[in-house]
Amino acid sequence: MDSSDVAVRFDGVSRLFGEVRAVDRVSFSVTDGEFFAMLGPSGSGKTTCLRLVAGFEHPTEGRIFLSGKDVSDVPPYERNVNTVFQDYALFPHMSVQENVEYPLMIRKLPAAERRRRAGEMLELVRLPGFGARKPAQLSGGQRQRVALARALIGQPRVLLLDEPLGALDLKLREEMQVELKAIQRQLGITFIYVTHDQGEALSMSDRVAVFNHGRVEQLGTPAEIYDHPRTAFVAGFVGISNLLPAAVAERIGAGSRSFSIRPERIHMAAPTEPAAEGRCSADGTIRSVLYYGAQTRYLVGLDAGSELTVVTQNSDASGLRAAWSAGERVRLVWLRASERPIEEGVET
Repeated sequence: MDSSDVAVRFDGVSRLFGEVRAVDRVSFSVTDGEFFAMLGPSGSGKTTCLRLVAGFEHPTEGRIFLSGKDVSDVPPYERNVNTVFQDYALFPHMSVQENVEYPLMIRKLPAAERRRRAGEMLELVRLPGFGARKPAQLSGGQRQRVALARALIGQPRVLLLDEPLGALDLKLREEMQVELKAIQRQLGITFIYVTHDQGEALSMSDRVAVFNHGRVEQLGTPAEIYDHPRTAFVAGFVGISNLLPAAVAERIGAGSRSFSIRPERIHMAAPTEPAAEGRCSADGTIRSVLYYGAQTRYLVGLDAGSELTVVTQNSDASGLRAAWSAGERVRLVWLRASERPIEEGVET
């Protein structure tokens, strides 16, 4: 990666709060114009990393660079970044227009210039004609669009988004995912997006950093993270995954190493179906059936020990029930190429 194309770089960064290492020797780079997601559970260090980029926190160890400049000790107002928060942080007494104009007012830009640019931003986020309203008169999705317009109006080099869709319902959240991605592509601004929702991270980002215990467990494209998880944590946190210990793998003839396999890669068949060359099979009993409309999820207890989750698509519109029932004997078959070896430890 050419250093001139790097918007943000962490170089061995740690952030300690007393004895707690919220961020532990983290190193990674974010390319100019990239949609970069930081994914992980609560307490994994992702939000602290975002605050370190913003300047709300300072590293205990290591250095942070923005566009090649060391900003480890630079205050927030001197960094060309802005932040969109989950709770919108809009001024309730101001109109939408005034909220969006506010960053330019602080810079003392002329009123006409502020109005013009605020109007452009409201057009961008699909809220033309909403300038006179107060935040209380808007829906959650509309308030989030206003917060985004206010953050973008100053043309930051990097936009930080701290779980911005967490307060929205599922349908609106999915709509906003599409809009955020489109806006980022249109403007070409670097987005760094913090979330605990793996669906958001996979669907929106160019690359994902999966955080665990203050460190980056794996970094890669969404396809790399999903299809080739390096550790048991990544396999289990990003989507649904089955983890088979080495002892069980050996008993079913799948080698002597632990591996993961995604539920949709497993074919469920009658116990008499033979496994073809290049495939592995395991017999078991269905323990539970969960019907989700578009798909059905089965939990199968293997005779060799352990359990596997299997997901099947309900593509037959005439089917009114799942194809299999709890208590039935089945044979699970999968391609050996679908198995992913699991490593212990995390990236350094």
